[in-house]
Amino acid sequence: MKVLVINAGSSSLKYQLIDMDNESVVAKGLCERIGMAGSLLKGKGKGGADFEIKKDMPNHDIAIESVLSNLVSAENGVLSSMDEIDAIGHRVLHAGCDFSGAVLATEEVMKINDKNAELGPLHMPANISGINACAQAMPKTPNVCVFDTAFHATIPDYAALYALPYEAYEKWNIKKYGFHGTSHKFVSMEASKYLGKENLKIVTCHLGNGSSLACVENGICLDTTMGLTPLEGVPMGTRSGDIDPACIEVIMNKSGMNISETLNYLNKKSGMLGISGVSSDFRDLCKGEEEGDERCKLALDIFSYRVKKYVGAYISVMGGVDAVVFTGGVGENTDSVRAKILDSFGFVGIEIDEELNKKFSSGAVYKYGISEIQSKNSKVKILIVPTNEELVIARETIEVVGKM
Repeated sequence: MKVLVINAGSSSLKYQLIDMDNESVVAKGLCERIGMAGSLLKGKGKGGADFEIKKDMPNHDIAIESVLSNLVSAENGVLSSMDEIDAIGHRVLHAGCDFSGAVLATEEVMKINDKNAELGPLHMPANISGINACAQAMPKTPNVCVFDTAFHATIPDYAALYALPYEAYEKWNIKKYGFHGTSHKFVSMEASKYLGKENLKIVTCHLGNGSSLACVENGICLDTTMGLTPLEGVPMGTRSGDIDPACIEVIMNKSGMNISETLNYLNKKSGMLGISGVSSDFRDLCKGEEEGDERCKLALDIFSYRVKKYVGAYISVMGGVDAVVFTGGVGENTDSVRAKILDSFGFVGIEIDEELNKKFSSGAVYKYGISEIQSKNSKVKILIVPTNEELVIARETIEVVGKM
């Protein structure tokens, strides 16, 4: 059974074609600069060969058509016809309060997605466009919505609700929803499989340009750092993370910016970029720190400190911890950040091995592609688990389609 996984962004569209008989990737690619000049489709096709096609893609309908055409093309194609695609799984940002798991993209579900678009105005319109484009191009093939927020639907009200008048939740659905759900679900499941246990207390750290943490006990998410939007939580590449809400009024009064401009300031000009003044890319920040740039060092210290606070908080929430899991571009590849985050948890039995930590960044991997970087004396496992959100989407798509 073959599943096409679609992740539609505002100006991009990532895809993978996965053969679920062995969970292997048959083809994958990326449409870039949708709706802009210089749009192109690139990826891996027949025989794993790289390809790059420059093509005008004014909207997601054309981008989907380009992907589907390429999958059956003589040059790059891996399918004899589109009928070989049994289902299409879509990453959808926000389920609101309506869904706690993946669902078939029926007419009623799409109406609810339209309603929830206001909760994710940067991502939801593109997600919806991707589903509609696939439905139009392949009307007989089932489309499934796999929500980024669904894994966090188990967070109890005392952790999810803000201390606002209760009507804010009742009338406007204002609460913590959390994001990166497919990643947190995947790495926590892989960690449990690797350790051979299900009843585990795990802190998962998805660290990248967008970063979030979650505490997962017995496979159930109890809390996560992102909130109503991905702006809450730890500082990120360009996002501020947690701030005093009164900062917004001060920034607006001092700068003369309106609310939209101020939110753009917090989402796209803050975080590591704003503190360092150099870059949102952690590779640039690490290089700057090595060369003595104090603001690069400060940005990394701020990031590591805030992550450390949440790791400690989540250990407290669960009353202990069996494993700390790192994933994402920064979590998997930046040993200095991992070391800073875990350098003071000896009191709860977490002790990182400096040599193993550095060795992993050189490519050392073990069972299931997972690495352990804790010392021999550590009572807690420290794991690096490469994430695979597309595979989670494909698995959940199969589960939904199997119930049709």
